[in-house]
Amino acid sequence: MAKESQNSHESSHDVRVAATSKIWGTTVGILALCIPLSAVTRSGAILPLAAIGGAAAGTVAVWRPDDKKSQPKYLQQQQIELLETRIANLETIISSNDFDLQMKFKNLEASERNQQTLPEH
Repeated sequence: MAKESQNSHESSHDVRVAATSKIWGTTVGILALCIPLSAVTRSGAILPLAAIGGAAAGTVAVWRPDDKKSQPKYLQQQQIELLETRIANLETIISSNDFDLQMKFKNLEASERNQQTLPEH
């Protein structure tokens, strides 16, 4: 069991290392393009700093702890009771609406029968 946990930790570590190396490898390529471009466009250090900032943000996103993502989210007992109460209320509303609709149909049928039995003048 501990070995499985260690293997999953190592595989996630390997994925993070691979992602980080791709991020920074791409950033080096971007820097190789940005430095000559910054001289031509006279933008100064904005382009290289933007590339480094993007790589840093990507690295932070890859390496941030995923404790919040992996924890199952359970509803508290109070929330469950509230949801059950709301479902019961909705069932009651639907049942009463259904009963009202059935009564309207019966009244409509009765009025149609009365109109058919009345003699025409």
